Amino acid sequence: MKNTKFTANKNVLTVTRTFQAPVNLVWRAWTEADLLDQWWAPKPWKSQTKSMNFKTGGQRLYAMVGPEGEEHWGLTTYNQIQTGHSFTGEDAFCDKEGIVNNSLPVAQFDNQFLDEAANTTVIVTTKYASEEHLQQVIQMGMKEGLSMAYDNLDGVLKNLS
Repeated sequence: MKNTKFTANKNVLTVTRTFQAPVNLVWRAWTEADLLDQWWAPKPWKSQTKSMNFKTGGQRLYAMVGPEGEEHWGLTTYNQIQTGHSFTGEDAFCDKEGIVNNSLPVAQFDNQFLDEAANTTVIVTTKYASEEHLQQVIQMGMKEGLSMAYDNLDGVLKNLS
């Protein structure tokens, strides 16, 4: 079930993937820092959460840490949460203090979790300010990195079941 589907339309990217796990486990893997850090980064990179408050208006400040110790920081702000079903927010590049880098694209995302008995389909719809911003993150390797992270998530989910 490793088919991650990417669909781009102007400044919107939709990513769909079905995981062989019930929705409650997939939800936990997306919303608990210790689980998120186990899969969010493509190997050999690692995700390290500095702080996370998964609630409406809450934020996650995290670093993608490379094999040589290099760090790329991100800040996720959670706007709306419907527990077990969806959450929306904004993802931005920032420094280790959470100061957003306005010269890089900001993503407005909507994550949907579809309960399909033993499986869960996750649909992430991300909107950027422009088509150019979407192309910029694609050129940064976002598709490859996310596909690899989703493969990591498969392994995390097997250990949770």
